[in-house]
Amino acid sequence: MFSDIKEAFEVFSQTPDMEIGYDQVGSMFRSLNLNPTEEDVLKALGNPSKEDMGAKKLKYDEFLPVYSQLLKDYVEGTFDDMLEGLRVFDKEGNGTVMGAEIRHVLRTLGDKMDASEISGVMDGQEDMNGSIAIEVFCKYLIEGKKEEK
Repeated sequence: MFSDIKEAFEVFSQTPDMEIGYDQVGSMFRSLNLNPTEEDVLKALGNPSKEDMGAKKLKYDEFLPVYSQLLKDYVEGTFDDMLEGLRVFDKEGNGTVMGAEIRHVLRTLGDKMDASEISGVMDGQEDMNGSIAIEVFCKYLIEGKKEEK
């Protein structure tokens, strides 16, 4: 894991002193497969001013505690967050959503997924009518994430 961080740091570093600007920290986090908000990044950096964001730099050994702080504070979506998000698609209020709608959302919104990624998430989740039980699907997503880590 630290080798990935060091490699990303070297890619982002644009100085011979091996340092990155505060304004690059969010992009570097995202290159490390994290998706923090700007607020999360600012908090991990100690809430710097706009001037500091443009002027301050971090060396690798200074970046590691910032990265650790972000991981400590960073909370991925919870079961309830996912449930609430999927309920938007539950037009009948019966606890199910159409798999085709979820596939469309995964393919077109946010961090777009390709067909194989969508299949990896969706295969085996739809019933004979193409419906997905929201609570079962959320549980599957949460448990699947735990197994990946």
